[in-house]
This record gives sequence, structure tokens and C-alpha cells, in this order.
Amino acid sequence: MDWSKLYAPTLKESPSDADIKSAELLIRGGFIRKSASGVFSYLPLGTRVLQKVTQIVREEMNATGAQELLMPIMQPSEIWKTTGRWDDYGPEMMKFKDRNDREFTLGPTHEEMITTLVKDELRSYKQLPVNLYQINTKYRDEIRPRFGLLRGREFIMKDAYSFHTSTESLDQTYMDMYNAYSRICERMNLMYVAVEADTGAIGGSNSHEFTVFAESGESNILVCEKCGYSATQEKAECLDDRKSTDESLKELTLVSTPNVRTVDELAKFLKIEKAQIVKSMVLVGKSGYVMALIRGDLEINTSKLKSYLGDQTLRFATPEEVLEKFSSQIGYIGPVGVKEIRIIADNSVKFLKNYVVGGLKNEYHYINVNHGRDYEIKAYTDIRVVVDGDRCPKCGAPLKLKKGIEVGQVFKLGTKYSEKLSATYVDSDGNEKYYIMGCYGWGVSRTIAAVVEQFHDERGIIWPRSIAPFEVAITIVNMALPNQFETGRKIGEMLEKHGIEVLLDDRDVSAGFKFKDADLIGIPLRITCGKSLENGDIELKLRNSDKSLKIKAKDDELILNTVKTLLENYNL
Repeated sequence: MDWSKLYAPTLKESPSDADIKSAELLIRGGFIRKSASGVFSYLPLGTRVLQKVTQIVREEMNATGAQELLMPIMQPSEIWKTTGRWDDYGPEMMKFKDRNDREFTLGPTHEEMITTLVKDELRSYKQLPVNLYQINTKYRDEIRPRFGLLRGREFIMKDAYSFHTSTESLDQTYMDMYNAYSRICERMNLMYVAVEADTGAIGGSNSHEFTVFAESGESNILVCEKCGYSATQEKAECLDDRKSTDESLKELTLVSTPNVRTVDELAKFLKIEKAQIVKSMVLVGKSGYVMALIRGDLEINTSKLKSYLGDQTLRFATPEEVLEKFSSQIGYIGPVGVKEIRIIADNSVKFLKNYVVGGLKNEYHYINVNHGRDYEIKAYTDIRVVVDGDRCPKCGAPLKLKKGIEVGQVFKLGTKYSEKLSATYVDSDGNEKYYIMGCYGWGVSRTIAAVVEQFHDERGIIWPRSIAPFEVAITIVNMALPNQFETGRKIGEMLEKHGIEVLLDDRDVSAGFKFKDADLIGIPLRITCGKSLENGDIELKLRNSDKSLKIKAKDDELILNTVKTLLENYNL
């Protein structure tokens, strides 16, 4: 490919709205262009990278025996209402009506669609297991689309769905997909970790998230460097050393706390530790109001609470809702005197005695509060946010908080969707049984941004060879000198005949401009046809190295072997 014919409009300056390095470099390098908030066009360079990522994913899926299909993006509301996710999925679901007033969604995922598709045709146990996948566009109406390709409203995803007659069969496919995802990361030289994850709106029992390490990542993961335990912050657990004490119960007392609302203010006002305060948070979901309690020095993990209650619509109540429901302002809410509201407490509350809660009355708090005596807790569960330094639940060593970017996730769904959609097969005894299902998602377009976040420097992108738009860039320093152009063209044609992808920079611009563009777009190997040709040499330089190598320009065999060796040993 001649660069003079390539539509790759590079930019010198960083876009003003690029809020992350990958967005900046992909826009500056002429890979993508923003069409609307969270929506991007892929230019030729970006499309080449996208196709290569897609091909790696496709090859690894096919290697597991999964079969590719393609399902509609537009999905009827009926199947989502049958599973209950029409409302449960939340405001991220893009909904609309056609001219006949029929409701549809632009699919954020395809569990309902795939189950509906196969349930009348996968009827015998002899047809199972089956794993079907697609690579398609998904839509989610993000509240705050940001970070370029990492959090968009329109994105490209690989989603696979497997159907089984037993949990053992599901376990095997789950591990096949787990291993396939590991190979995808390894083929792109990514530094990654597979961590225990929350199932979220997808549901099911077990899940692992494949996370690429990056300081700019939105995923918080907790890692134990001693035993290897790892989990997303939404899922992570930790040890709590607090146990029951023989402290005697004191008299419940309502005390005035004027203009004291926060835990920090209350601890200072009462001259106590934050751990002796219990925070009361009011949330509302499809089943009404819930009060969640947690120790004052900890934070509530809403993902854990949603999972425990089976309600993905759960959200914090607004100040207006709290005032209307409890006749008290946020900051003074507490469990004493609360009626007809389900109270869920974090395990950290279980062994506390004589603690402080909101007085359910403006500018008042209760001291010497004790559950069981002063109010009833419906259930205890783990709803705390685990943070850096908390103790590993497996071995007790301190956990490390690391940042990462989620690129893939695997789920064991069980019979969640098959039961609700009446999707069954006939077993060997002639009995109707529900499919046991798994699902497996990989963010194809998201992977591009994750790679750039991990592999870049002050000059631009550093692509792994496996997904680079071209493998070799040939820079002709001075187009006015026929020898440079002819040598570059000859070498390019020779390399292409041997299956090496070449971008020939034949533009009539300065050498410095060409070098900066080559670094910006991140092609693994640059061959320079410049002043060294006066001595019969060309220069070869890898993108991730400051060292260059000179070899004879007329020795085709030497050039080919050197290029192949450099590319084969190109490690990031």
C-alpha cells in the first residue's frame, strides 16, 4: 500500500475531547473518528486492526468447536419481558417503537435471542452440547460515554452461547472458552489476569473476567501476590478479624447532633472511631425500599447487594424520596424505629455492640444501639467494598489493588434463561429437561483501545505484530531522488511477495514528518531508504527500540531473512 493513496489523516495536536491516551492516539493516528458521543467510525487503518483482532478471536472460537452465526441487532421486547430483563437491565438498554407501536431494543446482549432461536430445533440430547457465537454490533445507552472505544454506546463484541445436558458438560466448555480467551490475550502480547467477577445483569452462578493491566483502566481488581487469589472489586471478598465481645449492653439514648451529617463529622463530634458508627443507606428497586447497614469505616458495594437481592434495578434513593418515606433527611437515617422496610446488614455489623446510628430525626443520632434489642436485621451478607490492604480471603495476606481494562468475561448461566423461555430438550429417557447454558463475551473493538493503553510511548502507538495495520513501513526520505524511491519500491514488492504487509511512504513531505507519522501509527518495523543508500545501505529499526541496523540494499535474501527474523523476535 502506498501511503499517498491511504486515507489516514493524522493529526499533530491532541483532540480536546480525548480523555484517555488510547482515544488520543487512535484519533491522532487516523484510526478512528468520533461520530457522536460514544459512537465512532473506523478509518482504513482502524479497520485493518479491527479485522485482525476479529480474526484472532474467530480462530480461537473455531478451534474450540464453536460455530459462527449472525443474529439480528433489533430484538422484540416480548422475549426480554418474558425473562424479566426488559425492566431489570436498566436505562442502558436502548428501546424504541416501530411504526406499528411495537417495542424493540437494540440488543445490548443476546441471551434471550439465542435461546428463542434454538429452543424449537435443538430438541434431542443427541444434538448437545452446542456452542454458537457471533461477532456483531451491540448498543448500550451509557450515562457517560467516555474513554474512546472503552465505554461507547455502539461497540463490536463477540458473544457465544453454549447449551448442555449436564453441569459437567458446561464446566468443560467453560474451561475451553477460558483457555481460548487466554490464548487471545497471549497472541496480542497482552499482560492480563483472569479474575472472579460479578455476574451483573447477565446473571448465572460463576463468572471470570479477563482484565488487561492498565493504569487508565476502569476495572479495579484485587490481587493476592502470595496465593494468587484475584477478583474484581465488585466480587472481591476479604477476611474480617472482628469477633463477638463480652461487652455489656448499654442504654439506648437519642442525642442531639446539630449540623452533623457525615461519618467523619459524627466521629469527631462524639469523639469515637468511625468503626463504632453504622451507616444506614436507603436504596429502592423493583421490590420497593431496602435499608443497607455497614460499619462506618467501610463502603457499601452495590454490585454485591444487587446480586444478593437479585435486583439489577436497585439504586440509591434520592434525598426527596428519603424525606418522603422517613420524614428525615439523609445523614440522620437509621434503623431504630423503621417498620415495613427490609434491613440488610454487612457482616461487619454482626459483632458490633453499643454503636451509633442515625436517629431517624433531623439533627439527632442514637448511641448505644444494639441489633436484636433495638431493631431487627433481616439478613447478614457480604456487601462491603474490598480495598487495597484488606486481607486475602484464601490466605490472609494483604491484597493489592490494581487497575485494568475488561476485555472478556465468561459466565455459567445454568437454567436461568431456558426456564423462563421454556427452552427444553428431550433426554435419553424421553423427559423434557431445561438446557443448561453458558455465555462468553469478548469486546472486539474494546480490545483495540486496551492494546494501545498497554503499548504506547511519548511518540505514539506500539502495535503487537499480530494486529498491526501493516508489519513494515518503508520510509523514502527524499522523493526527488529516484534511487531512494526505486529501492523502496523494489524492497516493498519483494516483501509483499513473501506475505509481509508493507506500507510505502511515498508522500512528498519532509523526512521528519514521515518519521513522526510512522512512530505515531506504530508499525513494528521501519525500513529507511535515505542518505545511507549513498553507501549502498538501508536502515532497519523496530518501533520499540532506539537502535537501528544497516544492511545492503541490493541483497534481497539478506533483507528478507533479516526482516523475518526481526518480526519473529519482535516482543513488546
